[in-house]
Amino acid sequence: MARNEVRPIIKLKSTAGTGYTYVTRKNRRNTPDRLVLKKYDPRARRHVEFREER
Repeated sequence: MARNEVRPIIKLKSTAGTGYTYVTRKNRRNTPDRLVLKKYDPRARRHVEFREER
């Protein structure tokens, strides 16, 4: 199956200022605005918010 732009690859960047990123996919139809998730930042050694970066 061909990959399309309904589920693009996005980068989630840490708000702790460490520069750590996660790479994932999201469904644009269900979440058209920018994604914000709480995930573990190993450089900060705690859970912080990760925001979608384009």
